[in-house]
This record gives sequence, structure tokens and C-alpha cells, in this order.
Amino acid sequence: MTRGLEAQRREPVSGEIRSCVVFLHGYGANGADLIGLADPLGEHLPDTLFIAPDAPEACAGAPMGLQWFPIPWIDGSSEEESNAGLEHAAADLDAFLDGVMVDEDLLPEQVIVLGFSQGTMMALHVVPRREDAIAGIVAFSGRLLQPEALADQTQSRPPVLLIHGDADEVVPPQSLPQAAQVLQEAGWKEVYAHIMKGTGHGIAPDGLQVALAFMRDRLGLS
Repeated sequence: MTRGLEAQRREPVSGEIRSCVVFLHGYGANGADLIGLADPLGEHLPDTLFIAPDAPEACAGAPMGLQWFPIPWIDGSSEEESNAGLEHAAADLDAFLDGVMVDEDLLPEQVIVLGFSQGTMMALHVVPRREDAIAGIVAFSGRLLQPEALADQTQSRPPVLLIHGDADEVVPPQSLPQAAQVLQEAGWKEVYAHIMKGTGHGIAPDGLQVALAFMRDRLGLS
């Protein structure tokens, strides 16, 4: 049984929904943490609805925040608990994406998922296992989970943009080339990368500009 995810939303600047960007926040945060990105992005994506769901679990490592799944080296959980949490949250996110498309009358190719940190881990885990390819994945400052299983479990290969700060002290910067290699070995034709120089665990202006260009291209606006 899936858990319904509460979500923040920002309506399109134009008032007409022709596409959607789903923001997936990081560990210990919530949907409000990323929904503010709709302000700088919205004027360049005028027909885009922005939605930022809250992760389904209270966060042991950050009591005021939320988590998609436990992280053993932060909260002391076991690998089994972490993996079970991931699979439960994956089902929740899968159902949420289905609901967005039905409720907003959108096709998969009109939807982009943008993740940050643990949200990126969710995006790279869930989206390729969906039958129909979405327009693209923007993956900030995260890593690819269960890389050994990806090739066998992949059902779709949407374009992926990997973005990481070279001074990230939380998720190692080498997570980007590792993810790119696994994706390419699993048959991806479109994997792009951008390094945010001098940036720690965050989203710098240059990274957001690259993400915007990618999203506009994937939604046929460039």
C-alpha cells in the first residue's frame, strides 16, 4: 500500500499547464525547500506547473525534517531498513507521478523530475524503472543507488543531466562520473554532466542555468 504524498505547488506563469517539473528534496528537508526554485525557473518555463512532494517519513537524523529512506551512517539504521525504506518510498513516488499525470492531464514526455541529494537518489532509482520515459531527469548532488541492478531493472531511459559541486562535503563529487558510467553501461544514449566549481552540497547559479537549458530543450522550448 502506498502512502499519499503531500506536496507544495506553484502554478504556471501563463496560467496554462502544458508541462510539469517535480522537485524531490534532500534528506532532512521537505518540499518547501525546493519549491522556491519555481521563481527563477517559472518565467523561462511559463507553461510549467512546479510540484514538490514531501518525503513520506520523519527523519531520525534531522528531527524537524523528512526523509525518503533511512541512511545508516547518519541515523544508525541497518542496511536492511534502508533498503526496505527505499523500496517503500519508491512505490510512493511512483504512485505520486502517476497521479500528477492523471490529475493534470499530462503525458510522460511533458514531465521532468529534478532531484537534490537524496531526492536525486530517488529520481535515479524510480524513474528508469517506469515503463514510459519522461522528458528528463535533472540530478543535483546525489548518487546512483544499487548500480548493479540498474541494467536488469531498467524499463525506460530518459535523458539525464548530472550536476555536482566539486567541493561537496556530503556526497562525494566522484559520485557523478560513477553514475554516468553505470547509466551508459546500462544503455543510456543521453547522459550529460556539469560540475559546479567551488560549490559544496548545494545548487549554484551556474548549475541552475544548465538545468534550465536542459529542461527547456527537453520540453521543446529552446
